[in-house]
Amino acid sequence: MKNLTNILYLNVALFMLVGCTGNKIEEATTNSSEKGSILESIEDDTTKKDESLSTSGSEEPDTVDANDASSEKTVNEVSDSTPSENSDSKVENKEEKETLSQYSSEQIEYARVWLQLGPNQEIDELNVRRIPAGEPVNIYDETSANYPSDVVTLEGSRSVDGSVTYSGNGDGTINVYNVPSHWASPAQVEENFMKDYTEDIINNTKLVYVDPGDNEKIIELIKMINIKY
Repeated sequence: MKNLTNILYLNVALFMLVGCTGNKIEEATTNSSEKGSILESIEDDTTKKDESLSTSGSEEPDTVDANDASSEKTVNEVSDSTPSENSDSKVENKEEKETLSQYSSEQIEYARVWLQLGPNQEIDELNVRRIPAGEPVNIYDETSANYPSDVVTLEGSRSVDGSVTYSGNGDGTINVYNVPSHWASPAQVEENFMKDYTEDIINNTKLVYVDPGDNEKIIELIKMINIKY
């Protein structure tokens, strides 16, 4: 009887052991199955993404990078603006060269002579007197010597501006006469003094080469010219 009881207990224990083991095996199987499903799902997603990337890489992009577009626009703007700027610069240079040619050779000569020899450059008017040959050097004295050729007298609007009297040689040089800005009255000088004095002016002219000077300053002086006679 005691042996039968022991056998019964042994069978019950064995049954319980088998049942627990079966549950664990079933849980392990279930977990393995679930893990397999998850892995398959991940692999499917990865495959789909790879296919999507492969497909999208083979197509032309619909949009252009903003930086590339900006760079291309900048290059085009520089390319478009450079010829225009160069053209404007050439036009300005051409105008500067042609400006002086708009004036007569006499006007240019008057301005150049004053720019080089004028006692005062801060003038507001450049008066020009053209004196024909045979006219007296000193118009206030009858004993004065006469000019042997045509001369030009340049002077400002004020006595302090001084004057320049010269005759042109037509080769870029002039003969400068040392004519004073003011004459003494006949009553203030000795007899025949003015005759000798004016003859000395004529016989001792100074040959001067006229420098071309600065065109801008030349033009400024030309605009101040006032032909007296």
